[in-house]
Amino acid sequence: MNLKKLLFSSAFLASSLFAGVYSVDKSHSSVGFKIKHLMISNVNGSFNDFDGKFEYDEKTKTLKTLEGEVKVSSIDTGNSKRDGHLKADDMFDAKKYPSIKFKVTKIDGDKVYGDFTLRGVTKNIELDFENGGVIVDPWGNTKAGFALNGSINRSDFGLTYNKVLEAGGVALGEKVKLNIEIEGKQIKK
Repeated sequence: MNLKKLLFSSAFLASSLFAGVYSVDKSHSSVGFKIKHLMISNVNGSFNDFDGKFEYDEKTKTLKTLEGEVKVSSIDTGNSKRDGHLKADDMFDAKKYPSIKFKVTKIDGDKVYGDFTLRGVTKNIELDFENGGVIVDPWGNTKAGFALNGSINRSDFGLTYNKVLEAGGVALGEKVKLNIEIEGKQIKK
């Protein structure tokens, strides 16, 4: 039994030797979303204040870990009145739930699975993973990048506000599409 633990630890250590830890570069990253409005168009938005770190193995060109946090109060849909309502109690409830969190639990090729926490509810979700790879920039910094795309059902997380339209249908769609673009700078090896 101890031999198994030693072999597993050695294999894990060997796979981590080529992995670097990266911090998310906010100036070259984005956290966006899109939701159906009035059943005829989409409203796009983003969060301007977010942070995260990830581990990327340069040798195998694979993402190993990822943790991120978004500040709900930084929501930006291009309309301050709408943003104010989105922060209110019947929507994101930014005072009670100031952040949205995501932590990867499994990576399988071009799919990433992780615990997504919104309004105090945590569910494991699946996102498409597009690997941008790793590069050394002109200033000697090692950078890695990737994109995550997918969707969540907002009511699964307690975001149930809606209005029924006179002509039928509802004001807001249930599906929220997520579009996350990440560039990170290596902080340690």
